[in-house]
Amino acid sequence: MFETTTTCAAVIGLGLLVGGCSGPGSAFRLVYPGGDGPGHGKHVVLIAGDEEYRSEEALPMLGKILSEHHGFRCTVLFSLDEEGFIDPDARGHIPGLAALDDADFMVIMTRFRRLPDRDMKPVVDYVERGKPLLGIRTATHAFAYEQDSESLYAHWNWNGGEPWPGGFGKQVLGETWVNHHGHHGQEATRGVIPEGVREHPILRGVGDVWGPTDVYGIRGLPDDAVVLLEGSVVAGMTPEAEPVDGPKNDPRMPVTWLRERTLADGTRQRIVASTIGAAVDLRSEDLRRVFVNSVYWGVGLEDAIPDESNVDIVGVYEPTMFGFGGFVEGVRPEDHRLER
Repeated sequence: MFETTTTCAAVIGLGLLVGGCSGPGSAFRLVYPGGDGPGHGKHVVLIAGDEEYRSEEALPMLGKILSEHHGFRCTVLFSLDEEGFIDPDARGHIPGLAALDDADFMVIMTRFRRLPDRDMKPVVDYVERGKPLLGIRTATHAFAYEQDSESLYAHWNWNGGEPWPGGFGKQVLGETWVNHHGHHGQEATRGVIPEGVREHPILRGVGDVWGPTDVYGIRGLPDDAVVLLEGSVVAGMTPEAEPVDGPKNDPRMPVTWLRERTLADGTRQRIVASTIGAAVDLRSEDLRRVFVNSVYWGVGLEDAIPDESNVDIVGVYEPTMFGFGGFVEGVRPEDHRLER
């Protein structure tokens, strides 16, 4: 199902648009309404906006699974051009972020976004309320501000200094952008579950995680981080590729971890971060399961996670390979609607 509003005036009147309209008669958000299931009554907002790893394909797919199989109501937002087409290169335009005002969980997969303050405010407010979230791949460097920025949120910059070194990535997720640890485009990632976390509810039913993206470098996670998956760098771009020898895998870098971040008022914010998670990575059934289970855990439904969460693809999913300039042009949010 797809919900849309057909005029700018109607959209603004409903309070669903922040930061301008993307064109007369256009729709800027997907809503998968959810229904029966443990997630019934919970609202998940998924924010897509990166130029390389096809978040605009991955997050609608994930939203459909959460809605159809688990009952969550899901709103998917995109970087759009002024005509309402999905454009990952439009770094300053993700309309509809006010959807976060009543969200129970946020999934964010953005890269170097520079949003107007009025659009950033719902994101900042959501995080500062201590609400749960999942940051995927480039979310470690989700936002970028010019050096002399006067934005109220310039400290969210991915490589900023005081008062928030490393910005949103470092301070909230636990790490900002460091480097490509694996050889980008030549060495893929095998997920390895470390000793001692096998019984964590997020890993229930998870056994085989592989993706063609490379392992990201991690300098150091906060003391409250619990690593759920380490990334074994493998010598090739197929699931059969063997781990490379040498220091790249000694030790292995974390690729998925959780935090329970303590805020000033004592609130413990549930956070999951995963540097594996491009659209093509999500062909991995068990990686999809990690993300679905993360939503359950984040909203406090960990006891409802089944032995093997249903993560079957809803409809057709043919993800585009990662790479700059490779997104599918001419697509509107409504093109990801759920066909019945």
